[in-house]
Amino acid sequence: MRVASPAMGDGVRLAELVAALSLATDLGLGQPQEHGLRQTVIAGRLASAAGMSEDERTAAYFVSLLSWVGCVADSHELARWFGDDVRVRAASFAVDRAGLPMLRFMLGQLDTSGTGRGRIAETGLFMSRGVRQVMNGMAAHCQTTGAVAARLGVPAHVQRALPQALERWDGKGGPAGLKGTAIEPVMRVAHIANDAEVVVRTAGIDATLTMLTARSGRQFDPDLVALCVDRPTEIFGGLDGVDNWRDAMEGCALLDRPMTAEEESEALKTLADLADLKSPWFTGHSRALADLAEKAALNAQCSAADVGLVRDAGCVARLGAIGISAAIWSKAGPLTSVERERVRTVPYLTERILGRCGRLATIGSLAAMAHERMDGSGYPRGSAGPAIPGPARLLAASLVYRALREDRPYRPALSSDAAAAALKAEADEGRLDAGAVAAVLAAAQGRSPRRPASSSGLTPREIEVLQLLVRGLTNKQIATRLTLSGRTVGTHIEHIYAKAGVNTRGAAAMYAMRSGLVDASTPFGQPGEAKIG
Repeated sequence: MRVASPAMGDGVRLAELVAALSLATDLGLGQPQEHGLRQTVIAGRLASAAGMSEDERTAAYFVSLLSWVGCVADSHELARWFGDDVRVRAASFAVDRAGLPMLRFMLGQLDTSGTGRGRIAETGLFMSRGVRQVMNGMAAHCQTTGAVAARLGVPAHVQRALPQALERWDGKGGPAGLKGTAIEPVMRVAHIANDAEVVVRTAGIDATLTMLTARSGRQFDPDLVALCVDRPTEIFGGLDGVDNWRDAMEGCALLDRPMTAEEESEALKTLADLADLKSPWFTGHSRALADLAEKAALNAQCSAADVGLVRDAGCVARLGAIGISAAIWSKAGPLTSVERERVRTVPYLTERILGRCGRLATIGSLAAMAHERMDGSGYPRGSAGPAIPGPARLLAASLVYRALREDRPYRPALSSDAAAAALKAEADEGRLDAGAVAAVLAAAQGRSPRRPASSSGLTPREIEVLQLLVRGLTNKQIATRLTLSGRTVGTHIEHIYAKAGVNTRGAAAMYAMRSGLVDASTPFGQPGEAKIG
C-alpha cells in the first residue's frame, strides 16, 4: 500500500506554498494559470523602477501573490446574484471598479433570467439588498486574505498591507476607504500589476498604458502610473518569454524559508478551508476527509510516510474546486453535460496547482487519484486496477463515504448504515477496493463526533447559530430552525462576529473550520433551502 514518498528533508518552502496558492487563486478569478505569477513579475519590476528597497521589493512579491487569495470568500453570494462567480470576476478586470461604472457593470452581469416581471423584481431586489452584499464581499475578501496570511506565517509587514487589496488611490475602495499614501506602497504596486497583467496579456502594452492613464489618480497611484508610461518596455516587456515561477521564487528569496512540519500541516489545512469556502455545502468537508483517510490508512497498516501522505492529500483533494462556479456546487437539479465536465476537471486542476515543487507535487498526484475507480470508470485519467496505488484506493473510498454522509443540494445526507451499505456495494461491483472500503468503514465506525472547542468563547447557542450561518442560511431561516426570533438571531450573530473578530459569513466560516466548530456533516437542512436574499 505505497506510493513514492518525498525524501526526508524535501519539505515545502514558504515561497513555493504561496506561489502554488496563487495558481489556485487564478482559477477563482477566472484567469489562466500564472496570472498571479506574471502579475508578481510586473510588481517586482515596478517596485525596482520606483526605487524601493530590497525588503520592500520582496514584500511586493508576497503581497502580489497573496492579495487576491480571499476572492473565494464571497463566491456563494456572487453566484446568488450573477449566476457564475468565476465569470463575473473575470469580466470585472475590464472595469474601473467604483461608482457608476461598477454599478452599471453589476447590473449588466445580473442573473435576470425569466419573465420581464421577474427580471424587474430581481433587479429591484439587487438594488435594495444585493449591492450591499456585494460590497460586504470586500470585507470578506480582505478578512480571509488576512487570516490566510497569518496562518501561513508570512512577515508582519506583508500582513499589514494585504487587507488593502481592494482600496483605491481616490479613497472609493474598501473596506476601510483608505486614500492616497495611506495605502502601503507595496500594495499600490500590486494594484497596478494585477489589472495591468490582464490587459498586457489580452491587448498589449499600448492598451495597458491607455487603461492605466485613464485610471491614474482614481484607482491607481499617479506617480507609479507615470513610471509605467515612461518605462513601459522595462516594466511590461517580454513577459511571454519569462519563466514566471522561477522569477517569482527569486523575488521571494529574502523572505523565503523552509516551513516546519507544524507550519506545513497548518498550511495544508488552510488550503482545505479555502477549497471548502467555495460553497457552504462543503464547509469542513476537506478536514473531515483528511481525518477519515488518515485513520483508514492506519487501519490498513500503511507506513508512517504514507499515512501522512494520505492525510495531506485529503486536505487538498478539492483545491481545484475553486475554479468551478459556486452555482454548480449549489445546484439542486441535475447538472448539464457541460457542468459535469467542469466538475470532472477538479482533480486535474488540483494536480496542476501543486505540481511545480517536490513534496506538494507528490501530495497533488495522490489527491488527483481520489476519483479514479478500480474498474477504470473514474476520472480524470480512467486508471484501473494495479495502476491505482493503495493510498489512492484508501483516499477514494474515504471520499465516497464522506460525500454520502454530507448533505448536498440535490439530496440529504445518508445515515451511517446506509452510507456503509452503499460503500460495500461499490466494492462488490468492482469500483472501489474491498480492502480500502473495510479500512474506511472501520475508521468511520470508530470515529467519535467532533465536539465544539470550549476555547472558542462562544456559548452553545452561538455555536448552533454559527453552524447554520456558515451554511449560507439567512437570519430568518436560522430563526425558524432554532425556534428563535429574528432579532435574537441577529444579536447572536453580532456576538459571534465580535468574539471571532470578523463581520462576514465567509470569514466566519474560516473561523469555524479552523476552530473545529463545524464540519461537512453538520446538518444543512432540506436540499436547496440555503439561499441568500
